[in-house]
Amino acid sequence: MNSSKTISGFSKLTKSEKLDWIEQHFFDGDVKMSETLKQYWHYDNAMQDVLDGFSENTISNFPMPYGVAPNFMINGKHYLVPMVIEESSVVAAASAAAKFWLSRGGFKTEVIGTKKIGQLHFKFTGGNLLLKKLFPQIEIYLRKGTESLTKNMRNRGGGIESLQLIDFTSEEEYYYQIRGEFETCDSMGANFINSILEKFGELLKTFILNHDEVAAEYKDVQIIMAILSNYTPDCMIRASVSCKIEELGMFAGGIDAKEFADKFATAVKIAHIDPYRATTHNKGIYNGVDSVVLATGNDFRAIESCGHAYASKDGRYKSLSSCEIKDGKFKFWIDLPLAVGTVGGLTKLHPMAKISLQMLGNPSAEELMGIITSVGLAQNFAALRSLITTGIQQGHMKMHLQNILIHMDATPEQKVNADKYFEDKTVSFSAVRAFLERPVVNS
Repeated sequence: MNSSKTISGFSKLTKSEKLDWIEQHFFDGDVKMSETLKQYWHYDNAMQDVLDGFSENTISNFPMPYGVAPNFMINGKHYLVPMVIEESSVVAAASAAAKFWLSRGGFKTEVIGTKKIGQLHFKFTGGNLLLKKLFPQIEIYLRKGTESLTKNMRNRGGGIESLQLIDFTSEEEYYYQIRGEFETCDSMGANFINSILEKFGELLKTFILNHDEVAAEYKDVQIIMAILSNYTPDCMIRASVSCKIEELGMFAGGIDAKEFADKFATAVKIAHIDPYRATTHNKGIYNGVDSVVLATGNDFRAIESCGHAYASKDGRYKSLSSCEIKDGKFKFWIDLPLAVGTVGGLTKLHPMAKISLQMLGNPSAEELMGIITSVGLAQNFAALRSLITTGIQQGHMKMHLQNILIHMDATPEQKVNADKYFEDKTVSFSAVRAFLERPVVNS
């Protein structure tokens, strides 16, 4: 082990001291690294302090493109949707899909549920019959013992919805779980739920210790952990689009509405059949979902893990979206488990998240669920439309042209000329390289 590359007290160093140490031990004294990282420090020191407070051992900021997708009409209301994503063509595709459906009724959303889940995992050696007998009393004790923690949420219409004892002793000796359903209103609720669960652990131990029906040798509960679950199948939103088949119009390559609808429905069905296709299919959905989740300061990692778990709920990973052609009508929809907040956390601390929510009209959590899911559906529609008509690369590589030109150190003049040249040509690395290497002809 190279001891010169280990350090104690790194977190206590200033940002400049951290950079100096990294520069010396990991970049061979190359000052360019530090200079580059310092370029991305915020010019406002107070704002940089806010950003530094979000995480640990920060040495710089990592910029991401912040774009907007216009023309979204959701439940009859128009939205300009902020999107944070580094992948080219995603914002353009979402915008194009939004415009396509704008004249066909827009997106419709329906909140199916808003319940979140929390779990207290524990071991008890006194037997499942006794525990099940005592659980009604335990539930009352837990609810009463957390009234001070739930008061504000209850005043807003939320709180503890239900508690359930689950016996896992057939899979792990002495292991039980108290699973709670929570309503957290406009907050994502992680801190609220976790605080209650940890208090549940203390209360459960006290209850067992002081209860007369528990024999002395069993008056101990081992709390394994208390934590919310990011799997929220009862916090669900549906977004859909629909129209008469003939209203779909004509598509590239001379594809008429009926052929398009049939191919589209088949493409969605393939993603229900084949997990290899479903993975890429759902990734496209999350291109849209994650970008809005990031822009509004929500947790895209929790949302993605929940969605992928839900996609596997029937024992096989499959598409999150569905399509139906019935009675001459085309319908495309998605059911998405989605736990987001519009109060608390980064939504109020990050200045860009606040701007995003203002841009969306300061929506409630339920309204934001609908916006996010609609963008995911729009992105999925745009991707499938490209796949079954022109192919995905034509549009994607067109949007990727500027990245290729930057990668190849093209001059400003070459970038302008390349835009014109590739208007009606297929973009690829080799084609762009060949274009840049052409001899210049003086007119």
